[in-house]
Amino acid sequence: MRRLSPALLLVALATATSAGGEPVARKTETVVLIVTDGLRWQEVFRGGDPSLMTEKTGGVEDPDALRSLFLRETREKRREALLPFLWTVVAREGQIWGDQDEGSVARVENCYRFSYPGYNEMLTGAADPRIDRNDFGPNPNVTVFEWLDGLPDLRGRVEVVGSWDVFAAIFHRERSHLGMRVGWDPPFPVNPTSRQALVNEFYRTTTHIWSDMPPDSFLQQALLDSIAAGRPRVLFVGYGETDEWAHEGRYDLVLESAHRVDGFIRQLWDVMQSMPEYRGKTTFLITTDHGRGSGTEGWKHHDWDVDGAENIWIAALGPDTPPVGARRGVGALQSQIAATVAALIGRDWRAANPAAAPPIAGIAASR
Repeated sequence: MRRLSPALLLVALATATSAGGEPVARKTETVVLIVTDGLRWQEVFRGGDPSLMTEKTGGVEDPDALRSLFLRETREKRREALLPFLWTVVAREGQIWGDQDEGSVARVENCYRFSYPGYNEMLTGAADPRIDRNDFGPNPNVTVFEWLDGLPDLRGRVEVVGSWDVFAAIFHRERSHLGMRVGWDPPFPVNPTSRQALVNEFYRTTTHIWSDMPPDSFLQQALLDSIAAGRPRVLFVGYGETDEWAHEGRYDLVLESAHRVDGFIRQLWDVMQSMPEYRGKTTFLITTDHGRGSGTEGWKHHDWDVDGAENIWIAALGPDTPPVGARRGVGALQSQIAATVAALIGRDWRAANPAAAPPIAGIAASR
């Protein structure tokens, strides 16, 4: 569980935050942490891999159609075709870490390299070796989201919207009392509108491809309603298909789901920027919970014994984040995300949890 070399990683905050829960003035008033599960840094920075766009290596149903959608002559054009919002907006107006081709390495610190340990690390600021399986049960650690919800001016304004039903345990629903819409539970249980009732019906009647999570398109409808109805100030969003299709060995559906998630994030950004309480006051942090292996088989897998599964990526877009773009020669740790979420709205998570890693330098620069 050792930390990575300070020469490789940035571990200092670029601006001060006050002790405890007292806010420091910033333009950011709302933070959205978005995770697309298991999406590799290779696809994020290089775009679709031509060697996997085949039936044999990638389980692709229509290789020609897939290449038409995502294959381009350079990595820059490939990644923009795959993730247009990330590369035409986030990477131009914000920052992104994890391009190993440019000497930027973002990594997890937990040794397990799969989901629950990764989410715990990013949400608490430290790896916990006790959390060694996805069915671990309720999280013994308080997340930065639970802590922020306990502050008087944020109480009831912190929400979790995620496809995976294990988020209820990761955020410890019973202890934290956070507002949550997770898993296959119909998202609108009380007095639904006609539109919400239709979404509930989709949740109830759709065949479960995966028993523990609905499609990301269903999640998006619950998410947009959370914004409209709840007006959260701290929001977690967890998409899951990018991981599941990789486990299924369907590289075509990995790319298609990644492209759709990029579109969902664009839609969320546009909706929030159209609302006065969010316009010019919202920062998005976008990342993944773990990496995957490489080669014709390794891309399907991640675990403690999969080389490369420790490598992730992190992006930021918001009014307090200088538009530096793709970072070169510097990196970040997954464990720094928790303190970064708090720092963006002027709070010091490490005052409550000294074991947590410091915020990522440069995301919340002083203005």
